[in-house]
Amino acid sequence: MPVPWFLLSLALGRSPMVLSLERLVGPQDTARCSPGLSCHLWDGDVLCLPGSIVSAPGPVLVPTRLQTELVLRCYQETDCDLCVRVAIHLAVHGHWEEPKGEEKFGRAADPELEESRNAFLQAQVVLSFQAYPTARCVLLEVQVPAALVQPGQSVGSVVFDCFEAALGAEVRIWSYTQPRYQKELNLTQHLPDCKGLEVQDSIQSCWALPWLNVSADGDDVHLVLDVSEDQRFGLSLYWNQVQGPTKPWWHRNLVWPLEPDSVRTSICPFREDPRAHRNLWRAARLQLLPPRGWRLDAPCSLPAEATLCWQAPGGGPCQSLVPPLPPANVTVNKALELPLLNVHPNLCVQVSSWEKLQLQECLWVDSLGPLKDDMLLVETRDPHNNRSLCALEPSGCTPLLSRASTRAARLGEQLLQDLQSGQCLQLWDDDLRALWACPMDKYVHQRWALVWLACLLFVAVLFLLFLFRKDQVKGWLRLLKEDIRAGPATRGRAALLLYSAEDSGFERLVSALASALCQLPLRVAVDLWSRRELSAQGPLAWFHAQRRQTLQEGGVVVLLFSPGAVVLCREWLQDGASTPAPQGPHDAFAASLSCVLPDFLQGRAPGRYVGAYFDGLLHSDAVPALFRSVPVFSLPSQLPGFLGTLQEPGDPRPGLLRERARLVSQALQPALDQLLKAPGDPGDPEDGTRDGT
Repeated sequence: MPVPWFLLSLALGRSPMVLSLERLVGPQDTARCSPGLSCHLWDGDVLCLPGSIVSAPGPVLVPTRLQTELVLRCYQETDCDLCVRVAIHLAVHGHWEEPKGEEKFGRAADPELEESRNAFLQAQVVLSFQAYPTARCVLLEVQVPAALVQPGQSVGSVVFDCFEAALGAEVRIWSYTQPRYQKELNLTQHLPDCKGLEVQDSIQSCWALPWLNVSADGDDVHLVLDVSEDQRFGLSLYWNQVQGPTKPWWHRNLVWPLEPDSVRTSICPFREDPRAHRNLWRAARLQLLPPRGWRLDAPCSLPAEATLCWQAPGGGPCQSLVPPLPPANVTVNKALELPLLNVHPNLCVQVSSWEKLQLQECLWVDSLGPLKDDMLLVETRDPHNNRSLCALEPSGCTPLLSRASTRAARLGEQLLQDLQSGQCLQLWDDDLRALWACPMDKYVHQRWALVWLACLLFVAVLFLLFLFRKDQVKGWLRLLKEDIRAGPATRGRAALLLYSAEDSGFERLVSALASALCQLPLRVAVDLWSRRELSAQGPLAWFHAQRRQTLQEGGVVVLLFSPGAVVLCREWLQDGASTPAPQGPHDAFAASLSCVLPDFLQGRAPGRYVGAYFDGLLHSDAVPALFRSVPVFSLPSQLPGFLGTLQEPGDPRPGLLRERARLVSQALQPALDQLLKAPGDPGDPEDGTRDGT
């Protein structure tokens, strides 16, 4: 079956494969055309004289596209030559002349015009073929009924069989009409050799060639030749150098000498091998030449592009600049000039291949020093000389005087003033754009000055605080020092505080106690700090979870008695199994009585519970007798004993315990005094609960 040449080219690209070709019998050239066309091939070749382009007198047939296909022209079963079949696609070019004068107003048309429209469109199409060392030109006459076509419409194609060519040759094909109404079509292709086609048994010249197979195993490359003992051939290894002069010392004839005019075949096994490309880039070097030159040194030509970019200090990708380097292929081993007005250490050259960065070198690092913290401004001008400025940052090009939260936007006015006053260095300029580098050192110094000023102010505030409260600060520092010396064994015992939420003043007093205890080696839990969890779980569930966790960790539950708490306890004891209703949505004390009281009734409370009440709010006799089975302390008068009970076994020295009690008392006393002075507080004598019940 015929194989289209463009499919054959794809097959012979990245992964060569062997294909069979259609066979034509006999030496005669032939032509055939698609339905609706009639065609005739002139006998013999004609002279290839394109001539100049002339105007079409009306609609004419012109070639629009060339297609090729490989076939075999065979004289015997095993005597064939490679042949190129060419298909010429045709279309109508030009228009019929419109009637003038009387014909516009509906009168009879010109009989000659009607006759021309019923005639045939005819064209003489020349097909020129060149393949060193031969050249041929053939002439085909094509015609189509004029009534069946429209201007610009494709009318079909003509197929010519065929032009003989040598294996591995480069062929060039042209097509045009006589006379010529448009530019000729042209096509250039490289034909495959014996290895790419199933022609070993058909083309005799392929019989004498050895067959090559190349395989790579790591860094080792194996070349295998399939050749008989009586064959004579030459084998050469060479660079396929496209750019620059040839390098004959890389061209070696390995075996027998070549015979004149011998049939040749070639293979480039590493053209698409990624390992070969990696090795090539490892050998390449990017050099920057003073004052503004650069050069890419490589063993051979490379498919690469070079761009100019801006490298900011502190890392990050180098940001591409457009222009000044045009996106064109790089000429290796040749010095090139950068179109810059001034140089800058942050300007770098990048070389990429297949959209992958291969090499990068920053300009003149040795002579200009390290990268600078300069801001690159990009100026853009329109044809009316209106200009706009933006600053190149990692997030993009930020317009000056914008409201963005970037450094360039915050310093937009200052940068614009620096540019107008001539403090910026112009790097590049053309009619529409310009690049400017503006120093940022003075703004960096201003920023650090503000930081140092803030630090000094903070130190001054700490010093003043130390002067006003030096005794308390010294006490906390001594406690911290002792805690560090004591080690982790004496720190971090858990303590759960339970109280009855009577009013905001009492809650502030409990909060002051909890905060002061947190400064000691204690982990305090109180419902004041867990209101969200308390609302989500409910008071009873929250208390159960906190009590279980505290006791499992060897902690202690602290019962803070107040007049309201005493009333709740007595109501529970008097009612027996009934549980008092909670006093509020966050009152964990009322909800906890169902668990706390059974521990006391069954004798499980000692070592796990501690009681406390506040001086002036409750008398010691007011605490129910059931709860006196555990230590009950009055705060802050009995703080040393209270803190000693909360500590883990192995309490610190008595002096340290007294110091801690003094600090907790200082934190607790203001809140207690405020509660006692408030009108209508729970400790008012009129209520009978300040010193008794």
